[in-house]
Amino acid sequence: MTQTTILWFRSDLRLQDHEGVEAALNSGSPVVPVYIYDEQLAQRPLGAASKWWLDRSLRSLDQGLRARGSRLIVLKGPSLAQLKRLIGQVSATRLILSRTFEPKIDAFDAGLGKGLGIPVESFNTHLLSDPTQIRTGDGNPYKVFTPFYRALLAHGAAKGHARKPVATHWPAPAEWPEGMEIDALGLKPALTPSGRDWSEGFDLWTPGEDGAHQRLSAFLRSGLKGYAPDRDRPDLDITSRLSPHLRFGEISPHRVLHEAEAHAASHSALREDLEKFRAELAWRDFSYNILQLQPNLDRVNFKSAFDAMPWRDDTAGLRAWQRGETGYSLVDAGMRQLWRTGFMHNRVRMVCASFLSKHLLIDWRLGEQWFWDTLVDADPASNTASWQWVAGSGADAAPYFRIFNPLTQADKFDPKGAYRRRFVSGFTEKIAGAASTHHQKFERDLFDFAGVSASNSKGAPYMIVDHAMARQRALDAYAQMKED
Repeated sequence: MTQTTILWFRSDLRLQDHEGVEAALNSGSPVVPVYIYDEQLAQRPLGAASKWWLDRSLRSLDQGLRARGSRLIVLKGPSLAQLKRLIGQVSATRLILSRTFEPKIDAFDAGLGKGLGIPVESFNTHLLSDPTQIRTGDGNPYKVFTPFYRALLAHGAAKGHARKPVATHWPAPAEWPEGMEIDALGLKPALTPSGRDWSEGFDLWTPGEDGAHQRLSAFLRSGLKGYAPDRDRPDLDITSRLSPHLRFGEISPHRVLHEAEAHAASHSALREDLEKFRAELAWRDFSYNILQLQPNLDRVNFKSAFDAMPWRDDTAGLRAWQRGETGYSLVDAGMRQLWRTGFMHNRVRMVCASFLSKHLLIDWRLGEQWFWDTLVDADPASNTASWQWVAGSGADAAPYFRIFNPLTQADKFDPKGAYRRRFVSGFTEKIAGAASTHHQKFERDLFDFAGVSASNSKGAPYMIVDHAMARQRALDAYAQMKED
């Protein structure tokens, strides 16, 4: 009897640098690759922008498999039921999967072998390390990044390595099981009421494994140099923009470091840049470490004291923030970049998150949900951990009284206004140069769009909140929270 292996793809949509793929192929038996779209199993349903990415990533994966004489079987529904049916169809004798390190899915995986009646092999293809293995001296997950990172380095996990190339031909079953078309998953975005495709600006991305390697190559050519001092500059093409590729597992984080280390080895001046990039990549692992401590990180304050925070119910403020109509050019540029491209520079993410949770005193969960729906790299650990970090409620969080001034942040990190000019109509370098001394006047003159209710005679939006007032209000709210 021919033995058949089911290779279950989840957040690991690649063929290279994949231990699970190697294990499946090493047996020489037929391999049936499968992807199951199961919104009930997920920690939370995907947002619209992530669905857009997943649709294209699955197509890329299927194309890569077909080039090797295989194909991706796409299924939809409860994972256990779908796997049982598939096992019966192909007479599978083992299942191979990659761990997601999402607590809900980990719990499901723990009983999977017993539920299916066949051996299940799992691999870590998603992170630099297994977050259940990086522990403090008393066996608990770390709550502070710096000692976590030291432990990660001590374990040798934050190093690059590349695995051997995957086979060019995959053994196939005598008869392929029936699946469904990727279109049937309903991942493509619905048109707006005006008939426009809201994701049309996403064309700058190339989802899939090939796109991930192209992006890495571009970063090493032009971005790694200067990464350490300039990574916070949204006006410069410095950051890797690999986050959506890593989120969907289209490239291994170890492969990323392997290529970066090789590049830096021949350019001694890049050593500091490489080490800063390594540390930034480790924050992703730290976020999954925090998720082990609080599985409901998207809904529950990591620091329970913040349960008493007197958040404001401000529908108009939330809407202005979402639309990029706050009157603060850096915030508005970031929010418009997010809507148009599904992405936002990390420094600007921090400023926008701080503005919502501190200037407007709106519950961070509402902002996190908006990012979850609109980011192509929305990650179940990184997105929530980052929001809680900015809001002050998270692990190793910035102190609540650290309130970003969006005006001085713009001066410091977008000094000539190049970033804001890309996303805010009417912004000029002259305005940027004068803004540092005449913030109120020039910020109001940055915009050139209609339909803003709170506007001056020129139609430009007023700042929806005064910085000094908002800062004091946030500090007062924090003091009230500590008293409760």
